[in-house]
Amino acid sequence: MGTPRGWTRNTPAPTSGNKAAGDAAEDRALRHLLEAGLRLVARNYRTPGRGGGEIDLVMRDGATLVFVEVRRRSRSDFGGAAASVGFIKQRRIIFAARHFLLRLAAPPPCRFDVVAVEPDQVHWLRAAFEAG
Repeated sequence: MGTPRGWTRNTPAPTSGNKAAGDAAEDRALRHLLEAGLRLVARNYRTPGRGGGEIDLVMRDGATLVFVEVRRRSRSDFGGAAASVGFIKQRRIIFAARHFLLRLAAPPPCRFDVVAVEPDQVHWLRAAFEAG
């Protein structure tokens, strides 16, 4: 099923090249976080069903559970990768995080980070947004 007739797509359909670049950005972000002392708990955690959310990386930073959104941009125009995590994306990540926490008997302290992967650098934004 494609785009309905008369509508245009705002973003290109994912291609294997886009997926490979996204996977490479996630790998780079994961290495960055592991080198900083965090531990990997889960990768690409998804809620069941349509319309849910996905968390790129779930990490442990001491006693804190960290839900990480990885963003890749080829250029830093328009605020770079971190600026692309808007309100709707944040709500989806928070929804998925709440679903993830349902599996735990005693949920630990949590935070939401963004790792922005750009061609020449990696930016780690701790506590980039709150579940509020």
